[in-house]
Amino acid sequence: MVVKVDILNRKGARKASDIPNDVLTLLNQGRIESVNLTEWQAVNHITLVKNVLPSMGLEEELEIILTELEKQKVETGMKAIRLIGGLLDKVIVDKSTAEKEVVIKICSQHVSDSVRCWAAFMNKNNDHSLEAKLLYIRSFAADHHFGVREIAWMSIREDLSENVEKSVDLLTEWAKSEDENIRRFSLESIRPRGVWTKHIERLKEEPQIVLPILNLLKSDSSKYVQDSVGNWLNDASKTQPEWVINLCDEWQKDSPTKATERIIKKAQRTIVKGK
Repeated sequence: MVVKVDILNRKGARKASDIPNDVLTLLNQGRIESVNLTEWQAVNHITLVKNVLPSMGLEEELEIILTELEKQKVETGMKAIRLIGGLLDKVIVDKSTAEKEVVIKICSQHVSDSVRCWAAFMNKNNDHSLEAKLLYIRSFAADHHFGVREIAWMSIREDLSENVEKSVDLLTEWAKSEDENIRRFSLESIRPRGVWTKHIERLKEEPQIVLPILNLLKSDSSKYVQDSVGNWLNDASKTQPEWVINLCDEWQKDSPTKATERIIKKAQRTIVKGK
């Protein structure tokens, strides 16, 4: 069945109660993407699992996943996504390498952004190097959907925080990418404080470790990236305000562009507010 054009081109409801029933049904069937945070949070992942897993040949594994979801009383949002990604890894652990790859590929390329979010939490193997984990997550970091991009950095943040220096070294190459989403990921994934996630204490105290990335992006042409740089420095300003002030002064002299000016304003908002 073809999805109506007006549904595909919708702007999205501001409140969950205002989401049309036909839109919510299609979201829970995995047939369309969410178009805003309200829709993203409204997806019922239990219903979505029931609709999607049989098409992957996981009818038997479906009951295992449903039992755990119902046991933990998780239906929507970040917790459901994280849980389902981990459960999918567990239920396919005894399958052949080829079968696992098929399931991961289907999830990674699914039309539903929610299913792609599950995939970002799949393929978790403690034996994988940080390089391999970043390679896997790159397509999610570059995804056209805002929700998948956010889940991408959340799914690997713990790994990145375990070895900050190595992470910065690897992510410095990402900061040179032509893709603004990849450049943004290079900083968003290691924000000192971050959103909906644990703080990286080391970077709250030693933000200078990330200078190789920050300096590459100090006058980035993308507002999406500029916001990330500004937010990163604003995080750092809450523990190291003088360092942030000095860096912004340096940037203002070396890079007097509108982009840098915008970043500096966002970076110092907590400092200015506290004066």
